[in-house]
Amino acid sequence: MILHFLFLPNFRLKMRCPGVWIALCILCPCLVFGGKVLVFPIDGSHWVNMKVIIEELHSRGHEVSVVRSSDSWYIKETSPFYTAITLGTGSGFDEDFLSNFVAKLLEIQREGKSAWMRFKLEMEIMQSSIKMSETISETIEVLLEDKHLMQSIKDAKYDLVLTDPVSPAGAVVARYLGLPLVFNVRWTSTGEGHMTIAPSPLSYIPMTGTELSDKMSFFQRLLNVIVYAVTEIQVAFLLPHYKAVIEKHLGPDIDYFSLFQAADLWLMRVDFVFEFPRPTMPNVVYMGGFQCKPAKALPQDLEDFVQSSGDHGVIVMSLGTLIGVLPRDLTDEIAAAFAKLPQKVIWRYTGDRPASLGNNTLLVDWMPQNDLLGHPKTKLFIAHGGTNGVQEAIYHGVPILGLPLIFDQPDNLLRIDARGAGKIIDIFSMDQDIFYQGIQEVLNDPSYRMNMQRLSRLHRDQPMKPLDTALFWIEFVMRHKGAAHLRTESYRMPWYSYHSVDVMLFLSGVVLIILCTSVAFIRCLLINTVIKIKRQ
Repeated sequence: MILHFLFLPNFRLKMRCPGVWIALCILCPCLVFGGKVLVFPIDGSHWVNMKVIIEELHSRGHEVSVVRSSDSWYIKETSPFYTAITLGTGSGFDEDFLSNFVAKLLEIQREGKSAWMRFKLEMEIMQSSIKMSETISETIEVLLEDKHLMQSIKDAKYDLVLTDPVSPAGAVVARYLGLPLVFNVRWTSTGEGHMTIAPSPLSYIPMTGTELSDKMSFFQRLLNVIVYAVTEIQVAFLLPHYKAVIEKHLGPDIDYFSLFQAADLWLMRVDFVFEFPRPTMPNVVYMGGFQCKPAKALPQDLEDFVQSSGDHGVIVMSLGTLIGVLPRDLTDEIAAAFAKLPQKVIWRYTGDRPASLGNNTLLVDWMPQNDLLGHPKTKLFIAHGGTNGVQEAIYHGVPILGLPLIFDQPDNLLRIDARGAGKIIDIFSMDQDIFYQGIQEVLNDPSYRMNMQRLSRLHRDQPMKPLDTALFWIEFVMRHKGAAHLRTESYRMPWYSYHSVDVMLFLSGVVLIILCTSVAFIRCLLINTVIKIKRQ
């Protein structure tokens, strides 16, 4: 309608006023392209990522609705950037569940590395995953059975569903409503995102949890295949929890994996500065580090503390959103090592004050991590290896001393270690001296900082900022009502067709027939020749 007015004769006369033109240039993008987005996020650190995209969507004039559970601890019910749709059920992903889960994993790993420890760890993860799958399945059932809520969602006429595929709820609702589907993804409910959508040869694509690189020996490749088989068995135990609700509301022809593989767009929270090279797909868009931005000024109290470090600089330590407290003995070892340093230390820690804490260490409940990493006096980042922190360290060029704890953290830090931009220490076997020596090595060996700054230059050297790239493609899907032309239909093929087993069997049969025919012909020829010789 607005574009129609621009071409009316009377309207063109008024356009001689430059102020009107300027106002239209500002307002028209929002009025013409403003869409409606339904978001299914995951709580915790994943919400930190999703919130960045939601705020940017809002700033571009899009209307955003966020579906949250009643027990959400990061996702607030009121926000200037979105409208909340609060469900009456829990998510199975609340703060108490995660805190207890993480505490159990840490307790198991403190027993020391062994096959028995690994088995116990996998069993604990499996049991918690099954429990969470049951809760999520129940939540999906309650949501789809709420006819009043589902009708209000239909009446809102959303343009697409944006979801984190750690939970399948968003994918199920998108299929139910027939809406385009966009993933904000690093992990799905069955593993690393690429494993679901792209060819993943196990000869050089390491499985999560193996702590292997893309250069594997024979026995490492053997381990990789075994871990893949174990993962497939674990997934087989999870999928039945969703089968009933999918068949009931989407039909018997829809299976769990097809919900994910039918997504229009996969916004991957990594890039190939960080990730090992691997096959990908046309509908995968890489936006690693999209949440990173230039550092802002620190609060005055933090700035004063940082400046008091002089030429020695500052060390920043954080173990992420889930782990604010460590066992007391570990905390004392870490604090004692910090007390020996000439640098100042800012440590995000929410537990009791360690007895060995030095005057050079500041404990905080929260820190502006991005702004601290971007400060010129920051010399080292001591981190657990979460994707957000690693990407921010790459963006600002700060080397990492890694203390991996759980989930994908060891594998994330392995990628930094493989590029010479950081060092890994086993937190469960380290003592004060090992920790202190690790800090000294990364601080005093210039290669760590040089390699990380090289990664930073590579990451920043892009035609578009990662966040702008992500928003372009989200809006692309809205404008074109999907992106089916980018999506492979391979997921509709049976496994034997996908791997060309039927073709290979057919060709093998043809070759076998030719060989048998040739052998029979030669045999007959030889027999006839022998008979003729005997007659002569």
